[in-house]
Amino acid sequence: MTTLFISDIHLDDGRPEAFEWLRAFLTGPAREAATVYILGDLFEYWIGDDAPPVGARRLARATAELVESGVACYFLHGNRDFLLGDDYAARARLHLLPQSIVAPLYGMPTLLLHGDTLCTDDVEYQAFRRQARDPAWQAAILELPVEQRLRMAREARDASAQHTGSTAMEIMDVNETAVKEAFEAHGVTRMIHGHTHRPAVHRHDLADGTSAERIVLADWYSTASYLELTAAGARSVTL
Repeated sequence: MTTLFISDIHLDDGRPEAFEWLRAFLTGPAREAATVYILGDLFEYWIGDDAPPVGARRLARATAELVESGVACYFLHGNRDFLLGDDYAARARLHLLPQSIVAPLYGMPTLLLHGDTLCTDDVEYQAFRRQARDPAWQAAILELPVEQRLRMAREARDASAQHTGSTAMEIMDVNETAVKEAFEAHGVTRMIHGHTHRPAVHRHDLADGTSAERIVLADWYSTASYLELTAAGARSVTL
């Protein structure tokens, strides 16, 4: 059996093709897997479980059916859908994960995370992240009227696009020191994450002389792909 990974789908009611790609994944390759991990940014934005996008209701049925077929499905929050909560997760039959977790995959402990915590050179974003992950801040936001939250989400998305367009890619990519510290703090030599939209397999030489592997997942803006992991290794598959 295989373990599959996806991230950065950025589902939005204005991009129906992404929902169709994901439906094809959930009813196709995912049905042959033992486990599916969604490593953040499943949605373009999420303003609360009380106001899901139209497509999110269809998706909840699809993921619930996947789980009912015997496939475990895990979700780890990204920088766009950090407000996704227990109510929607229960409807979608998603197991919510902490911001990082070490999973014992085929005899190799593997660090799984969204990837934004590794981008420490982007000081502006890290300041926002600290605020956005604060439980008190989240509770206050979720008390606001739906229309106000929706307007804030759209403004945040526009601000993010402007920030991305005006910030050097090197700043928004992972920081090498942060990557090595994550490997060493968790005692692993393999890491899988998304967020940067720069799919690749990287090698890192750690302080103790060991070599570590970091696999970066692709986004689903122009094409859909997933990472397939087995005892034999990892490979990227285009849907």
